[in-house]
Amino acid sequence: MARITEKGEAGKAAFQKELMFPIGEKNPYNKFFDGQSYLAPVSEQQVGIFNVTFEPGCRNHWHIHHAKSGGGQLLICVGGRGWYQAWGEKPVLMTPGTVVNIPPEVKHWHGAAADSWFAHLAIEVDGEETSNEWLEPVDETAYAAVNK
Repeated sequence: MARITEKGEAGKAAFQKELMFPIGEKNPYNKFFDGQSYLAPVSEQQVGIFNVTFEPGCRNHWHIHHAKSGGGQLLICVGGRGWYQAWGEKPVLMTPGTVVNIPPEVKHWHGAAADSWFAHLAIEVDGEETSNEWLEPVDETAYAAVNK
């Protein structure tokens, strides 16, 4: 597969041809992202599973999935190249098939590499009294360093 680097509708259409899941519509949570992301529900029964797609360079802000018990999030890369980083840890390169388990209460971010579209399934782990806390954007200098 060729790496698709073009943003916008043309890049979205080309990347969609590589994915088995729909890219969906513009993400209603995009105010917590730098760049354009898209959201498509895969399953909303039993377990919430959503395909989240990021244009090149797009990433979400630091955030925490809170839970009194259980909770957290599971990410499965289904296309392109992207990054996951937990606070204080080295970034993890995500390529198709990469699975990241994010326990509750871990500050983290995830998003596309600077030069690639990226899509992952986001699976919310069931828990008691769950919530998301959105925090500050990822520092531009730190993001650039990850992409060198």
